[in-house]
Amino acid sequence: MLPQNIDVNLEALPKMDFSIKRLGRPTLKSPLRNAIFVDDDERICYCADAERNRQFLKEHNAMPSFLAAGPRRQIFHDPSWTRVGIVTCGGLCPGLNDVIKGLVNTLWYIYGVDNIFGIKYGYMGLNPAYKLSPLELNPDVVDDIHSEGGSILGSSRGEQPTDEIVKTIDRLNINILFTIGGDGTQRGAHAIAEECMKHHVDCSVVGIPKTIDNDLNFMDKTFGFETAVQAAANILSCAHNEAKGAFNGLGLVRLMGRDSGFIAAYASLANSVANFCLIPEVPIGLEGPGGLLEALELRMARKQHALMVAAEGAGQELLEGERQIDKSGNVLHSDIGVFLKDRIKKHFASKNLDISIKYFDPSYEIRSLPANANDSIFCLHLAQHAVHAAMAGMTDLVVGNWQGYFTYVPITLATSARRKVDPVGQLWQSVLLTTRQSKFMDGQCGEGSKATETQK
Repeated sequence: MLPQNIDVNLEALPKMDFSIKRLGRPTLKSPLRNAIFVDDDERICYCADAERNRQFLKEHNAMPSFLAAGPRRQIFHDPSWTRVGIVTCGGLCPGLNDVIKGLVNTLWYIYGVDNIFGIKYGYMGLNPAYKLSPLELNPDVVDDIHSEGGSILGSSRGEQPTDEIVKTIDRLNINILFTIGGDGTQRGAHAIAEECMKHHVDCSVVGIPKTIDNDLNFMDKTFGFETAVQAAANILSCAHNEAKGAFNGLGLVRLMGRDSGFIAAYASLANSVANFCLIPEVPIGLEGPGGLLEALELRMARKQHALMVAAEGAGQELLEGERQIDKSGNVLHSDIGVFLKDRIKKHFASKNLDISIKYFDPSYEIRSLPANANDSIFCLHLAQHAVHAAMAGMTDLVVGNWQGYFTYVPITLATSARRKVDPVGQLWQSVLLTTRQSKFMDGQCGEGSKATETQK
């Protein structure tokens, strides 16, 4: 079961605007044949709880819902006159090339759009100051890019002048812009969409959400996450083997997860060899009874090895120093992995106890991987639904996935807050049951305890 958004106030939901903006009324017949068309009155409920929906209907005469994604019978943009820009922004993520290929093939083969341009190095490629020429894209160019990680367009972080971007869009006669990126990218896309409408530039701005941390709001998952969990789970096996190969061996693995611990949590479940999982949503107590250091001592006394998984944003409350901001406006966290390695080594030395720490930080290796099969399929679906929305003249939206359905989500909703692991939700409770770290932190596994540990 995928976790729900814990940052969304259900009482405020009826006041939220789920409507999708349009450039105008679509008047052209879709070129699609034998397609299952979606009507604009088809909605996907936010809440799966029937009683909650009855309450919404009773109190507000409406249920919060998303516009269903899919092809429309009438389109806005004439394919023969359509010019498309595709941009990838932010950090690398498995599936970027899959999305690019999906967009190009859907535009070219399904809608007959043959003017498609890849914008190089993120929004920098739309700023004339960098003198970056677009890359012409067609099915031959993208034929096998899905087998490679990264992005054939390159990427960058940071804002560029919105007015200059819109001038470039207008000058290139681009009337559809696909923005592939996380919350910073999509906030930029929202600004571009608003600036286009302000200056009467008919350009559909449609986002494909990319965040390997799976922390974008109002959607169950984002592409690249499943590949990241699969790769991380394999690395946990390596760390576990290293830990077991030494007396009092500790495998310490730092995984992605700046503000949300989904990758660390899911990897710990996918490969149930972890003894401690640390995430940003749950504060870490280091010292004293019930603290992490004493818990690790207890674990070593019983098993002589341990595996600890830490999301990059975990335990920031323990670290001193002024926080820096990156070009995307994200807080640059201090390295919790290096901190824990040094602090654990110092603690065991003070007790005259042996410990052999094997430290793993596979972040860049995971980010640059090609997508696995399930992620590739998901990327294709996202790309297809993005093209359907854009050709119908919709704008200022991202494609989402909710309760098993593809949806269209206003960018302002999707970027309103970061999605986080619920510390009292099913996911985290499952992690605690699997790692059994609570037993060590509660002192239940000390000498003389009747509590039993399996051989992991």
